[in-house]
Amino acid sequence: MRPGVVTVLCLVQFVDVLGVTSVVTAIPAILDGVGADQAAAGPLATTYAMFFGAMLILGARLGDRYGHRRILLVGIAVFGLVSVIGGTANALPQVLIARAVQGAAAAVSAPSALRLILHATTVGPARSRALAAWSAVGAAAGATGFLVGGLLTTSLGWSSVFWVNAPVAALLFAGVVLVVRDQPDRGRAERLDILGAVLLVGAVMPVIAGTALLEKQATRTNGVGLLLIGAAVASLLTWRLRHAQSPLVPREAFRSMNLRRGSVQSFVNTATTSSSSVLATLVLQHRLGIPALLSGLVLMAFSLAVVVGSAATGRLAPRLGPDRLAAVGTATIAGGNVVLMTLGQSWPWIGTGVAVIGFGLAAASVAATSLGTSVPGTLTGSAAGIVNTGAQLGTAIGTAVVILIATASEPSAGWAVAAAGSLACAAWCGSRPHSNTPSRH
Repeated sequence: MRPGVVTVLCLVQFVDVLGVTSVVTAIPAILDGVGADQAAAGPLATTYAMFFGAMLILGARLGDRYGHRRILLVGIAVFGLVSVIGGTANALPQVLIARAVQGAAAAVSAPSALRLILHATTVGPARSRALAAWSAVGAAAGATGFLVGGLLTTSLGWSSVFWVNAPVAALLFAGVVLVVRDQPDRGRAERLDILGAVLLVGAVMPVIAGTALLEKQATRTNGVGLLLIGAAVASLLTWRLRHAQSPLVPREAFRSMNLRRGSVQSFVNTATTSSSSVLATLVLQHRLGIPALLSGLVLMAFSLAVVVGSAATGRLAPRLGPDRLAAVGTATIAGGNVVLMTLGQSWPWIGTGVAVIGFGLAAASVAATSLGTSVPGTLTGSAAGIVNTGAQLGTAIGTAVVILIATASEPSAGWAVAAAGSLACAAWCGSRPHSNTPSRH
């Protein structure tokens, strides 16, 4: 393995996930800058996540078809170039287009980056450390994005949130060219199922957008309508996957117990951590009156804990195995949510609670990714996309549910639901026989 391969590929993951939240802090400034109504805040906040979540599996299949290194380079280049559209925007549609294309480019990049990490490392301590780093930067990037977006907006203006992507993408592009090699086993003989891809996007996008709309009473009806549309398109997608000659998701993927379990774990991980972090942000700003930038600093405890936890996880993972590691991680997440539920009325305890959650997420994410990608080599690319899609859906649906409950009752009720979900997952993982170890690709 060339030095720096894992570092470069993890940085791709960091930038891709950072893009989900980095613009959120800048939304008021963006709306003022382009003269848009406050009602546009919702679409501006969710557009990136919609395209990112909906196109991850397609991005993985593009990598299988044309080579993961090549597709990764295309994704990075587009991600950087489209920053020009966002940075020079003088109207809302231009900003939304930039966010949409960035989300799509990130979705193309992330699965290929993970597949190349798996190709570059062998099963054992080296891969455990690599997956720990991958999970750490992904989890930390989400919380860090709020702080980065606030710092850039405050110091350089909202357009800098877009412009900064150009030099970052250029450095990542050069890094991939210099240190990353493509894997030899590509399924280039398979053609892409275009109709399946369209149906997948049409199923996932309404779910992500609809769940975001459920958080507010005024937009709840529209949210339910979008969820129904997503469910209807999902039924068509199911039919297509069963009958297509070369389905977008290989049929073998549905028969893989590891992939199913890893995807469920990935969903629960983000559903019980992203939701808690968003609720913590609302409590810090709206109930405690702490400014957005200082709230971001409090939530940095989450990111720092993920980094520390990942260092420990990289050493523990080979000895514990994916199921035991997942049980430990999700139980720790439950403990952090209990801290928030019982003591989350002051910023020091909120910082403590999210730090415990971050430490648990480091272990749980490694377990989910390791298990979900422990599949035959021909499925690894698709598995990377499916596991990541599970995480994105978990963020969207989990956040909507927890915020809904917290709004209808108290923040403690929202954190209680997150704690219950992660504790149930811990019990599920802990009850499994501990014989499943990652397979070689």
